[in-house]
Amino acid sequence: MTARPPTFPASTVLGYPRIGPHRELKRALESYWDGRSTYQDLENTGLQLREETWRRLDGLGLGALPSGTFSLYDQMLDTAVLLGAVPDRYRGGTSADAYFAMARGAEGIAPLRMTKWFDTNYHYIVPEIGPDTSFRLDATKPLSEVREARGLGLETRPVLVGPVTFLLLSQAAPGGPAGFAPLDRLADVLGAYERLLAELAAEGVDWVQLDEPALVTDRTGEELAAVTTAYEWLGNLTDRPALFVASYFGDLGDALPVLAATPVEAIGLDLVAGGASGLDTLVDKTAHAGQAVPAPKTTPAQMTTLGKETTLAQKATLAGKIVVAGVVSGRDVWRTDQEQALATLRAVREQAGHVVVSTSCSLLHVPYDLDLEPGLDSAVRRRLAFADQKVAEVVELAALLAADPVGPISAPAVAAQAKAAVVGSVQADHTEELVPGRDPGRVPDRVTDRVSEEGPVRSPYAVRAAAQAEHLRLPSLPVTTIGSFPQTGELREARAALAAGELGEAAYDDLVRAEIARVVALQERLGLDVLVHGEPERNDMVQYFAEHLDGFAVTRNGWVQSYGSRCTRPPILHGDVRRPEPITVRWARHAQSLTDKPVKGMLTGPVTIVAWSFVRDDRPLRDVVFQVADAIGDEVRDLEAAGVPVIQVDEPALRELMPLRREDQDAYLEWAVAAYRRATSGAGDRTQIHTHLCYSDADQILDAIDALDADVTTIESARSGARILDEAAIGDFERGLGPGVYDIHSPRVPSTWEIEVALKAALRVLPADRVWVNPDCGLKTRTYEQVEAALTNLVSAARHLRGDQHS
Repeated sequence: MTARPPTFPASTVLGYPRIGPHRELKRALESYWDGRSTYQDLENTGLQLREETWRRLDGLGLGALPSGTFSLYDQMLDTAVLLGAVPDRYRGGTSADAYFAMARGAEGIAPLRMTKWFDTNYHYIVPEIGPDTSFRLDATKPLSEVREARGLGLETRPVLVGPVTFLLLSQAAPGGPAGFAPLDRLADVLGAYERLLAELAAEGVDWVQLDEPALVTDRTGEELAAVTTAYEWLGNLTDRPALFVASYFGDLGDALPVLAATPVEAIGLDLVAGGASGLDTLVDKTAHAGQAVPAPKTTPAQMTTLGKETTLAQKATLAGKIVVAGVVSGRDVWRTDQEQALATLRAVREQAGHVVVSTSCSLLHVPYDLDLEPGLDSAVRRRLAFADQKVAEVVELAALLAADPVGPISAPAVAAQAKAAVVGSVQADHTEELVPGRDPGRVPDRVTDRVSEEGPVRSPYAVRAAAQAEHLRLPSLPVTTIGSFPQTGELREARAALAAGELGEAAYDDLVRAEIARVVALQERLGLDVLVHGEPERNDMVQYFAEHLDGFAVTRNGWVQSYGSRCTRPPILHGDVRRPEPITVRWARHAQSLTDKPVKGMLTGPVTIVAWSFVRDDRPLRDVVFQVADAIGDEVRDLEAAGVPVIQVDEPALRELMPLRREDQDAYLEWAVAAYRRATSGAGDRTQIHTHLCYSDADQILDAIDALDADVTTIESARSGARILDEAAIGDFERGLGPGVYDIHSPRVPSTWEIEVALKAALRVLPADRVWVNPDCGLKTRTYEQVEAALTNLVSAARHLRGDQHS
C-alpha cells in the first residue's frame, strides 16, 4: 500500500436495503424454496436488485458506492461461506444446498443458530468455528459484484464483515475443547483476509470496508489486543486496497485509540447512536500513550514477526485518518437536523485529516423510499426520511460541508447545541413546524417519573398457581403454541382487498371467524392443552396493534428485512399513545366460545411494540414505553372481563432493546420490567399470564425475565442448542417455563424422538409441574402440512413422557 491512500469521495452510505422496494427478493427466495423456480432465477433477481441499487445511489449523487451489502440471506452467513467455514454436516450437495441448509436446515439436519444483530430486529446466522475449522477462501461474491458494477460504469467499495466481529459473533463448534473460543483462530482468519485483500487489489479495487460493530460493545483487554493484531497485520500489507474500518450502533469507546494507532486509512464513527456528546473523547481517548494492551493468546509470535509492540503509541490520533462521520441515522425514519449535523461535522473536521459524510450504519434497517407512501398524513410525512431521502441528506450535507468555512468549534459546544435542540423541541409543544421526531402532544398523566410505578401488585406466585391449577385443570407437561398459525394466501388476499375497499368488513369478518374455527378444531383434534385462536386477523404482531392505537402511523410499502425472506413494516410512533377501544377481545371471546379448553388471549408487550417501531425521540423512551404499557394493560383487563382465562403478553424484544454497554443496562432493565408489570399487574389470581421471548439471547437476562413475574414464560431454545438450560439460575426459576423444542424458522419437521430428547433435557433441571411443551415461536411462516405434522409429534412426545398412552 502506498503512503498516500486513494481519494475517498465526500459522501457515502454504509449499506442499503436489499429486499427490493416491493419485496422482490422475498418472492424470489420463496419461489425457489417451493420449487417453482430455479436457482438461476433467484440469482437473476439478485443481479437485477444490485444493479437497480447502484444506479439509484449514483443517480442520487452519492460519491462512494458500496458493493457486497446484498445477500440472499444474511451477511454473517455470507462471510462464513467466503472464508470456507462451512461445517462438514452441510457439505455434500451444491453450494446453494449448503448455504440454505445452514440458514434453514435440511432433511435430518438442523440449521445453524440464529440471533439478533446487536440491538436491532435483524437476525443473523451464527457461524460455528472450531479448532479444526478449515478456512478456504472463496472470493467469488465480492469480486463478481465489483465486476457487475464496473460493467455499469460504476466503481464500488466492497463491504465485508470485519475479522474481529466475525469471530466474536461466531460460536464454538460443538465437541471442541474446553476453553476454546473462535477468537483463538484469529491468525488463520487473518491469513484468509490477507489473500482476499490481495485478490481485490489485483482487481483494481481502491477501498475495502470492514465492518466491526462488535467494537462498540464492552470488550476485554484481550479482545482489544486482537483488534491491534488484526489491523496491524492487514494495515501493514503492501498488496491491498485502502482500509476503511466501520463501526456503528454506538460509541467505539476504548476501541477508538486502538484502531487509531493502526495503519488503517479510514475509521467510521456512529455519531447518532454514539452521540455528539462523545466527540470530546476523540482527543482524550487517543492520548493514552503507552497504555498496555495484553496480547491475544494466539498471536505473540506473529506480533514479533511484525515487529510491533502491543501498546498504544503516541501516533494514536485521528489527525492522519479519514473519518467517515455517521451523522444521518440509519436506524430511524426521522429527517436529519441539518444544522446540528453540520455542527457535528465541523467538530470532527477539527480532529481528522479528512471528513466524509455518511449514514450512522447501513440503511438495511429502514424502508426504501418515502415516495412509495402517498397515503401518509402530511403532518407526519414532512418529518420523515426513508433510505433514498437519507442518501439525499448525506449528499446535501457533504456539499454544505465543502462550502462551509473552516472555523473552530469544540466538541463540548456541539454537545451543548444538541442538548439545547432537545430542550427547545420539548418546550415548543405548540409550534407547528417541528424538528424530526417531534410531536406537540403532551404525555398523559398516567406516565410518571418513577420507574417503579407498576400499578396494582399481584398476589405471590404460590397463591396464583393454586388458583390457576383449580381453574384451568391442566395436565403435567401442558402443550401449547406461541400464538400464530399459518397465514394462508386467502387471508392475505382478503386483507389486501379490505384495505383497498374491495371487500366489505362483514365479509372479511366471516373469513376470520371461519379460520379461527379451523384452527381451534385442529388443536382440539391434535390434543393440545391450551389453545390459541391463530391470529388470522393480524398482519404482524406489532403493526396490528399500531393500527388500533392512537399515536401511530402505518405504511403500505415500508418493508424492512428481519431475516431471510421475512419482512416487517415497522409502524411510526409519532405521538402520544392511547387505546380508543378494545382491540383483541371479540376474537378471543369467539375462540373461547368454540371449545371447553382454555384459549389464550394474545397481546404484544409494550417494550416489543416500541422496539419494533420507529419511535419519536422527543420523549424519554421509558415514558413512551409506559404509555404503551397502559394501553396494553387496558386490553388485559378487558380480556379478563370477557372470560379469557389465559393471556399471553409477548416480549421478544426485551433483550434486544437493552443498551449495548453494561453500565447502562441495569437502569434499562429496571424500567422495562416495570413497564411489563404495569401492563399485566391488573390481572386477577385465576388469570394465567404468559410471556414469550425468542431469538434474543434470553440466557443473558434471566434475572430480568424472572422479575417480569409472568406465570409462564416460553423461550426460544431449539435453535440455540438449549443454552438456557445450562444456566445455573434456571434451576431457581420458580414459575412455569417452556424452553421451545421445535424450531419454526426451519421447514423441517422434528421427530417425536427429537422432541423427547429436548424435553428430557428440560426435565433434568426443572420439575415436571413447571415445564411447558411448545414451539420456539409462532407458526405464521409455516404451512399447515408442516404444522400439523410437527404438532402431532409435539403432543405425542409430551404424552409419552407424562405416561399418557391415549391417542
